[in-house]
Amino acid sequence: MFERLFPRRPRTHKPLPEPDAQLALGALLVRVALADRSYTVQEVSQIDRILQATFGLKPLAAAKLRATCEALERHAPGTDEFARVLREAVSYDERRVLAVAMWKVVMADGRRKPSEEASLHEIEAALGITDADSAEIQAEATGAAPGH
Repeated sequence: MFERLFPRRPRTHKPLPEPDAQLALGALLVRVALADRSYTVQEVSQIDRILQATFGLKPLAAAKLRATCEALERHAPGTDEFARVLREAVSYDERRVLAVAMWKVVMADGRRKPSEEASLHEIEAALGITDADSAEIQAEATGAAPGH
């Protein structure tokens, strides 16, 4: 009976775009936020602010980009593929800046979780960031003194 009243329409899935630097960064930001299996409003807001600042987007455009990145993160290649896109598109110094931004997502909800930190360290390694630079980036992003 309900089938006649509410016939099921076939779902049409738009194909996901090939990741470029914007999409790769956004997908990695989402991946870091989801590493603890929690996706808070604070993390979403931080991702939007990062996308706005990094790419000069207005708030609505950043939110739309994030939504695309969320879908891409769920259905697209692994961390190494996203990192490869960024390694090819941006300099080492810019990748360091992106890693700082990722730490800000980790810290957005006020809690550092081992799963998020492990995911971020995996991403940093895939981006080619050295262990020494990783420690500096973490200290910069978290406000901790770097360990020497």
